[in-house]
Amino acid sequence: MGAERSSKNTNRETEIMLEGLRVASQNWIGRAIMAVVMGVIVISFAVWGIGDVFRGFTSQRLAKVGSGEVTVDQFRNAFQNDLRRIQQRLRRAVTAEEAHKAGMDLQVLERLITDVALDQKAHQLGLAASDDTVQRMIANEKVFQTNGKFDAKKFKAIARDAGFTERGFVADQKAAYLRKALTDIVINGVEPPKLMIEAIHRFRNEARSVDYFVLPVSAAGEAATPSDEELKKYFDDREQSFRAKEYRKITVLEVSPATVAKPGGVSDADARKLYDEVKTKRFGTPEKREVRQLVFKTEKEAEEAIAKLKGGADADALAAELKRNPKDVDLGFVEQRDFGDAKVAAAVFALPHPGVAEPVTTAFGTVVSVVKKISPAIVTKTYEQAADQLKAEVAQQKAAPEVRRLHEAVEDQRASGKTLAEAAAAVGLHTRVIDAVDDAGNGKDGKAADVPAGADLLKAAFASDVGVDNETVATRDGGYVWFEVNGIEPARQRTFEEVKGAVAEAMRAENAQKALSAKADEIVGKIKSGEAIDAVAKELNLEVKRATEVKRAQRTDFNINTIVQFFEVAPGGSGSVAVDGGRLIFVVKDAQTPPFDPASIESKTIAEQLKPALQNDLLEQYVGGLEKALNVGINEKALRMATGAEREE
Repeated sequence: MGAERSSKNTNRETEIMLEGLRVASQNWIGRAIMAVVMGVIVISFAVWGIGDVFRGFTSQRLAKVGSGEVTVDQFRNAFQNDLRRIQQRLRRAVTAEEAHKAGMDLQVLERLITDVALDQKAHQLGLAASDDTVQRMIANEKVFQTNGKFDAKKFKAIARDAGFTERGFVADQKAAYLRKALTDIVINGVEPPKLMIEAIHRFRNEARSVDYFVLPVSAAGEAATPSDEELKKYFDDREQSFRAKEYRKITVLEVSPATVAKPGGVSDADARKLYDEVKTKRFGTPEKREVRQLVFKTEKEAEEAIAKLKGGADADALAAELKRNPKDVDLGFVEQRDFGDAKVAAAVFALPHPGVAEPVTTAFGTVVSVVKKISPAIVTKTYEQAADQLKAEVAQQKAAPEVRRLHEAVEDQRASGKTLAEAAAAVGLHTRVIDAVDDAGNGKDGKAADVPAGADLLKAAFASDVGVDNETVATRDGGYVWFEVNGIEPARQRTFEEVKGAVAEAMRAENAQKALSAKADEIVGKIKSGEAIDAVAKELNLEVKRATEVKRAQRTDFNINTIVQFFEVAPGGSGSVAVDGGRLIFVVKDAQTPPFDPASIESKTIAEQLKPALQNDLLEQYVGGLEKALNVGINEKALRMATGAEREE
């Protein structure tokens, strides 16, 4: 029975690992990060693969790293410490064989090799820290403190649990601080490119208006009733489609600006200040100016041109006289943010009336700008109309310190061993239980469940297990969501008798959809040839509806697949997609993307979410290059003996 239980646990761990890999690769950011991780693993094995040809390995040398080494005792202690921590988190015994199958032995060895490599590089660079400095840094570590003060007993207990003497632990911490100093130098200043943040902003926030109507199933005519034999064959060919989905019971605790903010405490002065800053960008159209621009190599040439322009010369005529390309001169109607040079933009928009702007000297020469027309800013929403929304935003911005305080408070409670519900109650918060949700975010009734952090939390929850102490999931507005998996209702294969009715309905629906799809293609063809969607719908006695502010996010009126199709065509394009009750025919009327603001909460949150991946990527490349230069070699036989696990050849 023990062996069977161990096998089941091993299979479960493997399923979780594979599910985590599948979930991580569902979007382009996840695929990029997975590519980096797999690349590092390939490089590592490329280096390690030559380890067996090294000479000079002793029974105690597990890995050779330049002039340093990783001993069997070092590896065994680190491996056992990690294994003990995992057992505490899972609250069950984990065998060495399970740990090996999960790749934990290689992870531990890679960490130790990295430490030795960084130690040698730090020594080479002359990095050092005095004993007083190390003692002061240890005293400032929260993990060694009680009520904000260094706790010697706690320090000794942690050192003892890690398998160190007090002196040895201090020496280990000193080496760790020097390694951190080195890696901080490597990743210092790494920030996600503005272009990457803006791309994610545009992807998340592009909003489309869509005109649509639903072509009912009845438009395809009556479908023939299938026989039992046909139904059975249909089921046998698609039995995976009739599996009962896996559902999970989850306890969640959300602490974010949205949940902590108190809009009622925001003054009109603060909200109006924000309104004045964003009113033309978000609640109307910003000022635009029709501009002609000439660039001269010398200031003298620029002064002569300005004299002619102020004397009544036309900018286009002057450009023709100077044999300039009209496309380079005529900028059309532009906003202030459209200029590549802020000084040129400021000069153009400083003019109270059309005319010649002050010349600006740039790296490319002296720029002379002529404003032909001014289209003033138009504001479509008054402060009073936007006040509630703006006060909520200001309140969320001001809530950031409280979010951080609550985050630390909850983490402190969790570190003491309390459950999530107990930790929340201790700091005056309340958890919420989601009784059943599948990996798509739907409950057993098929309706979308209220899941904080949406898909990000679902990915984490379905990669976890009951009893696991999970990392927090970040929300888009800079908050945190803690979660516990309380129960798992596994997916299972249902019998034909259980689902016969569903099979008949699915077969009928599939046949109807095929006929309906052909009908929809015919209608879309008419729209693409120039016929208005309203006219087509009128012929069919159907009503056209309009959906606005459609983004790449869950909505109650459309499922995700439908929304994806809305974004598969360009603005003005048309298409069709299967929906409940028929086939939806649509035309994308327009698309709008709010201006990108690098200083917004969302942009900062995106940057914070991307930064660790970029830093890890850079650090992994640095460490990989360092290990390659140090000619790393591994004693595979000693590794098998150290873990007590038999490796497959």
